Amino acid sequence: MAAEELQRELLKAVKALKGQVINRDSLSVGIDWKKTRTVSTSVSHVKTGGSTKEDMLKIVHQEMANCQLCPLGKIRKNLVFGVGNAKAQIVFVGEAPGADEDEQGLPFVGRAGQLLTDIIVKGMKLERKNVYICNILKCRPPGNRNPQPDEISKCEPFLKKQLQIISPKIICALGTFAAKTLLNTDIPISALRGRFHFYEGIKLMPTYHPAYLLRNPSAKKQVWEDVQMIMKEVKP
Repeated sequence: MAAEELQRELLKAVKALKGQVINRDSLSVGIDWKKTRTVSTSVSHVKTGGSTKEDMLKIVHQEMANCQLCPLGKIRKNLVFGVGNAKAQIVFVGEAPGADEDEQGLPFVGRAGQLLTDIIVKGMKLERKNVYICNILKCRPPGNRNPQPDEISKCEPFLKKQLQIISPKIICALGTFAAKTLLNTDIPISALRGRFHFYEGIKLMPTYHPAYLLRNPSAKKQVWEDVQMIMKEVKP
């Protein structure tokens, strides 16, 4: 009898332990621990006292409000930090502000910005305020020229902080400079688009910049294909 009683007690203990393991696993479903650990470590280096993502973004914005790390800081009208939902599932990253953006201090508000809004609202059936939109550079290059390597190297750390804080499900890199900078590659955007890549554990879809679509309307078909892939990923 003693042996049978001991056996029953051992069986009860095993079942209890199994239940604890199942409960613990159910709480961790869907979490990429490697990614979470990386993001947490990175965000801890941001000088923030904020308890929310909105607060943290505001503090990063304040960090670079008077940025003079490159010559663009001396000639800009307004810093163009970024706009949108700090908890967005999708972040759009362009290359640099244009004249309208420099004037208003907001990203993608000119003709290309209107096209991006159409993609988000009409194509993706989302509200613009529910995504996040920013650029590699936060200041307008003169004459809307391409970003230079030294400008990108000075500005990219602030973009990294933005992305680490928001921690979106998808990044959509708009155009050559955004895609090449985030993926650290020289591969053309035409070869990068159409499939997901990864940026610090986050899925990244490169696609053509809206300004390119204004000059090449036939490329809208490819962008629509890219957008559909993004939407499949963010569906609940």
